[in-house]
Formats: sequence, C-alpha cells, structure tokens
Amino acid sequence: MNEAAGGSRGDQGDAGEQVDPSGRGDERRGTLSVVPTPIGNPRDITLRALDVLRTAGLVAAEDTRRARRLLDAHDIDVRVVSCYDHNEQARTAELISVLNAGTDVALISDAGTPLVNDPGYLVVGAALADGLRVDPLPGASAALSALVGSGLPANRFLYVGFLPRKSAARRTALTELAPLSATLIFFEAPHRVVEMLADVREVLGDRAAALVRNLTKSHEEWLRGPLSQVHADLAARDEVRGEITVVVEGIRRRESTNGGGVGAGSLDPDRVIELLLGAGLDTRTVRSLAGQLTGLARNEVYDRVSALRPR
Repeated sequence: MNEAAGGSRGDQGDAGEQVDPSGRGDERRGTLSVVPTPIGNPRDITLRALDVLRTAGLVAAEDTRRARRLLDAHDIDVRVVSCYDHNEQARTAELISVLNAGTDVALISDAGTPLVNDPGYLVVGAALADGLRVDPLPGASAALSALVGSGLPANRFLYVGFLPRKSAARRTALTELAPLSATLIFFEAPHRVVEMLADVREVLGDRAAALVRNLTKSHEEWLRGPLSQVHADLAARDEVRGEITVVVEGIRRRESTNGGGVGAGSLDPDRVIELLLGAGLDTRTVRSLAGQLTGLARNEVYDRVSALRPR
C-alpha cells in the first residue's frame, strides 16, 4: 500500500512489515469512497480527495464529462462510469461486483457531497448491506457553507432540500416545518425562487433569512434580512440566475411557549386553517395540525374549521 492510499512508512508491525490499516490483508475487497467535489471554486477539493481519486480503480460519476474535466485538471487518469438518477439502480449491481473483485471505487457527484440531493444512496446502501467498507470523505457542501455564512443559529438545523414545485404542495410541506425551532436549509431553482420565497413568508411568517447565489464562485452573492426583504430584492430583478441556497430561521422558542402549543400566539388561527384547507388536507388532519400550530383548545379548533370549511 502506498502513502497516497492511506499507508504510512511509520506504520510498521513487530516483524517490520507494513501494516494494512483495513485489517483485510492482501486478499481484500474494494473500498467505496464517497468523495465531495467543488461546488464552484475548483480549488475547493481536499488533498485526501485527490489521493483517493488517483488510487481508485474506478470513478462512478453523476456526469462523466464534468468528472473528466475535474480529473484532467489534476492529471488523474482513471476509468470513469456514469451513475446518475436514471441508471443508479442498474449501475449499483455492477459497482458492487467491481468492489467484491477487489477494486476501489470513488463515488462523486456533479458538485458537493454525493447523496445530499444527488445520486449515491442506493450504491452506499448496497455496499453496506454486502459488508463492504464505505469511506465518506469530508468536503464541500452548499448546505453547510450557506448555514455558517447566514448569520442564523447553526446549533440545530434541518436540511430540507428542494420543496415541491407546485405552490399548494409546497405550502403543505412548509406547514409541517412551521413548528420547528431548527434553522431550515433549502435548495431552489432560480426560475422558482421568487414564488418559493413568497410561500415561505406566507406560511412561516416574516422570519430572518439568508439567500446565497453561486456559492464559492467569483460572482457569489448574499442577501440577508427578513424574508420580505429578500423576496422583494429578487422579485425586482428581470431574471434570477445561478445555484441558490436559502436559509431560514426556525420558530423562536419564546414564541412556542405561549398557551401550550407550538408557535401559539404567533400565528393567526384562521389563516393557518385556511392554508391547510386550501392545501387539500382532510378536516381531521387540519384540526390536528391547526391545534399544534396555534395552541387553541380542541373545541375551538373544531368550530373554526367547521366555519371555514368550503361548503
């Protein structure tokens, strides 16, 4: 084992031979390494990631063309195969066979950490189920970079990813997130972000937020402030481009302790019920969620739902 693959000249056994840290000996199965790649700035790749890519027998990539550009930039010559949403299930069996034959495989996505809104879940799950070694490397992540640059609490957070594309389904998903005190992290497409921000503000209220566009690139842009301000800034533009991450403050704890319900006193009960009904939820679900969100007594929630329900 060479040093780039994880060995060290100082790792010597009693008899002087080099120790294999995997404990598998010479007749070993391959390791599946999950390798983060840059999200914008090409220099944001670790030395260890480059070592793993250089010594891998095979790279499984979301996009082989983008992978080849990255590998060529670092003079890495290795076989690359595709592994993306539409072929991951079929490709998984092939990769497990390669690993079992003793070949190390590096799994990469187009940008950032694989599996985080990218392919790779099936491959990792199958490798673990087969008793293979999975080695996740630390590295670039748009969600974490946006969180730590947002100015919002980072002690508790929830990565949500992309919300549903349709407004009604999006509002339903946001209603479920409304009671959480954790900071929320979203991804969104540039052509939907203005609509998305409007729904977030409508359902969650005018919370503190941060939006970052084109993270780590030379034209990176941050917008920080109340959701209304961030929304107004983007809505005034002729066009929004780039890769976008949105970070939104969770419900404040002092708002969630009034009256026994989550967020009690901070949400308009009738508006909450109207939004839930408008999302197409059945009345039983509406009563349950409205009670949790507003802290109203069960009989009062029942009366309000009955009064607001379309006839």
